[in-house]
Amino acid sequence: MKKDIIIPEVENVYVLAIKEWNEDFGENSWYAYLLNGTSEKLEMAMVVSNASGIINGEERKTGSFRHAFNEVLPETAIKVELLENNVLQLDNHFMLTYFLNGKLYDKNFTFEANTIKDENATALQSINRIGILGK
Repeated sequence: MKKDIIIPEVENVYVLAIKEWNEDFGENSWYAYLLNGTSEKLEMAMVVSNASGIINGEERKTGSFRHAFNEVLPETAIKVELLENNVLQLDNHFMLTYFLNGKLYDKNFTFEANTIKDENATALQSINRIGILGK
């Protein structure tokens, strides 16, 4: 029975971190974005995020945030959430689910603790920005 289940592989869709000006805090802050690098529209995209890890020898875990987007246009990036400085020292997890051509896709992305920083940012050609791709 399991062999009959076809699980499509996510391609050219990513969760990434981009640093940009935060008007509320008056400084540059990291934000999580959902990038649709395909030539087709994603439908009913949902991102569930949380962070966990150890700080000063103590286990820490944030609550889960859920974000829903009716559609994500081709070759665009949508801002998902602010990545507060305190959670950058934790592993940040993003579970992505969406429909494409009537098929359900899902993938988990992780930014390991202390990897969201300027030194790890690279050019993201498809959206002409600098950021960090989740793994």
